[in-house]
Amino acid sequence: MKVTSKGIENGIIRSEFGMYGTCFDSHHIPCYSLPFRIEDAPHETVSYAFVLEDKDAYPVTGFTWIHWIGANLTRKEVYENESLTASDFIQGANSWISIQGNELSIEQASFYGGMTPPDKSHMYELHVYALDQLLDLQNGFYLNELFHKMSGHILGESVLKGIYQKIDMVS
Repeated sequence: MKVTSKGIENGIIRSEFGMYGTCFDSHHIPCYSLPFRIEDAPHETVSYAFVLEDKDAYPVTGFTWIHWIGANLTRKEVYENESLTASDFIQGANSWISIQGNELSIEQASFYGGMTPPDKSHMYELHVYALDQLLDLQNGFYLNELFHKMSGHILGESVLKGIYQKIDMVS
């Protein structure tokens, strides 16, 4: 199985998908979501789940930052800026729900929350899982719930990595 994204060019995530973009929610969190396409999934695939994470956030926050999680995706492509409008898959709570993320409500945090590396350029990982069933989850689910429900149902996994570049502001 393979995952690609038109939003990642030569290993670099395009600026519009994070803090240097132009689309922000009411809390000034980047909300223009990254597109991706799934190819060569196992024939028995019923649905997909995905997690967009930033492990480089660990030294700053104390945990891996979750930017976007979704489940029950039954098509092979998610389009640019679709997080706020898609109704055919469910989305879970991202790390903006945490104390470090200003404790957004579960409803506010259950969408794409784009890249905002606080200290330096970070490597982001999009994990996509091919599953043999739909998952019994509701909008606002947590990452641990996703992994519990996926257990024993993963047919394949693909990881796509990209760097979101932090621009040094020199005064």
